[in-house]
Amino acid sequence: MSRVQMGMVAGFAATVAVSLLDALNLFAGPWVEPFPLFIAALIGLPGNLIVGWIAHLFAGTVLLGGLAGVLWSRLPGATPETRGILFAVGAWSVLMVGVFLFGDPRMFRGTGGFGLVGWMLLSHALFGIVLGNVQARLLKREKRALRDLAGTQPAH
Repeated sequence: MSRVQMGMVAGFAATVAVSLLDALNLFAGPWVEPFPLFIAALIGLPGNLIVGWIAHLFAGTVLLGGLAGVLWSRLPGATPETRGILFAVGAWSVLMVGVFLFGDPRMFRGTGGFGLVGWMLLSHALFGIVLGNVQARLLKREKRALRDLAGTQPAH
């Protein structure tokens, strides 16, 4: 499996974890504006929850997951989870700068505001933890498979 594919698998797992958190927010609260509604408004279709979920799944799996797979070996951090958090918080920062520079910052008023920004930061950190953990597991599995293929045994 290529690094990009591993990143996309890890990105999918992380997106599912964050989506469960967003679903809890949507159906038990909502405490803040759900992230899929934010994404739908960002791409010009406010209120379209289905488009928001599809865009959320695509962005987390393909864009962020694939990019994480490419950049994984260059990311700082002592553990896979810290690497994932640093990557995800960096993605969150790019999103925030992009919205304020090129989007409509008024989307943060009303039910949004600081609560939405904080919720997005928290959900991106969760995304990073899951992304890092799954990515590390996939890399270990690949190393084990390559070692087994070469016929060598680990030292005990």
